[in-house]
Amino acid sequence: MQIHQTINDACDHAKGLLHNGRVSDYIPRLAAADAAHLACAVMMSDGTCHAVGDTTQIFTIQSISKVISLMYALELMGKEAVFAKVGVEPSGDPFNCFIKLETAGERPFNPFINAGAITVISLLADRVAFQDVLDYSAKIFGADVCVDNEVFEQEMRVGKRNRSMAYLMASKGALGDDVDSYLDFYFRLCAVNVNVTHLAHMGAILQKGGKCPHSGTQIVPQHIVRTTKAIMLTCGMYDGSGEFAVTVGMPAKSGIGGGIVACGGGLGLGTYGPALDAKGNSVGGLHILRRLSEQLGLNVLETRC
Repeated sequence: MQIHQTINDACDHAKGLLHNGRVSDYIPRLAAADAAHLACAVMMSDGTCHAVGDTTQIFTIQSISKVISLMYALELMGKEAVFAKVGVEPSGDPFNCFIKLETAGERPFNPFINAGAITVISLLADRVAFQDVLDYSAKIFGADVCVDNEVFEQEMRVGKRNRSMAYLMASKGALGDDVDSYLDFYFRLCAVNVNVTHLAHMGAILQKGGKCPHSGTQIVPQHIVRTTKAIMLTCGMYDGSGEFAVTVGMPAKSGIGGGIVACGGGLGLGTYGPALDAKGNSVGGLHILRRLSEQLGLNVLETRC
């Protein structure tokens, strides 16, 4: 099909640009990723999926988990309760920056920076077990998923900056008292294993207003999807979100494991490429999504008469 060839061409184009990135060295397992790996999956509204490249490669979702925790928290507690604890504005800072926690008040700017994600996780951890969130994730990804325990343990050992954020917020009354439990929950969710097809399924659910692309079952309430996509568009690509909105124009969320989930034009998209740019976004994924947005008319901000 023509769309399959378009995806293939986009991947071929992006392969020649991977030298502009480097894999994350945050933990040993991420540092061991092959920078040459690249994959893309696109799911149609009927659940048909077109996948190209290293599509069976498993990787951890990392910050893509923040979309799941936000949607689940909104479903359990509602917008008023969640956004009383975390804002919805772009921070303009790197995802792991916590200077503004000290200078701009106790509420993190949005749920997609680390401080905001830990805050959302604290709301969940006070109400549900981790297995409940894992089961919710399986519905979003369209398949059972599991935690990569080696990645989780490595993140627990080296995640001192996230630990500092959590204790700073707790000292200001922005978190509950069980900080270590919140961090365990947070790192565990970041270490969930997926492939690009799982991300495409997630993107398709977002594109279809929360409905499963295969069955049509409402997985996530439509109003929660709308809110989540708005924050993805403005905050989902770290401090590169503005440029991404201008050049690609799709709600998206990236993770330092190399994945990106996006949606637009009736499609759900997932990409994988562990070579990252300086802001923590997949170099290959960015180029693939930009090419597909241009070729397939996926920019949600485009005027269509």
